[in-house]
Amino acid sequence: VQLQASGGGLVQTGGSLRLSCVASGGVFSNYGMGWFRQAPGKDRESVAAISESADRIYYDDSVKGRFTISRDNIKNTVYLQMNSLKPEDTATYYCAANNGAWNYWGQGTLVTVSS
Repeated sequence: VQLQASGGGLVQTGGSLRLSCVASGGVFSNYGMGWFRQAPGKDRESVAAISESADRIYYDDSVKGRFTISRDNIKNTVYLQMNSLKPEDTATYYCAANNGAWNYWGQGTLVTVSS
């Protein structure tokens, strides 16, 4: 499956962005989906994940209450709504698909939050 992420950009502290990730080449509803991020000089970390039918959702503690992950299995798209953004959210955000492991990754979209 191929993943194409978009929606990153420059935003001020407290602002919002919505990331999108469109999947192709596979049966989207067979995959759990997730968002990860990697800040300069840091390891990649998980941000949020959603099960195939959206009945299970995970958030890292650092984004709980601010970020919302969702998916549209008709549009083959997973979203990450990011509100109340902070400078520490600055990173390249990656979407990934899970069929037992995070085997498929998108190219990343850069989010920069200015203070």
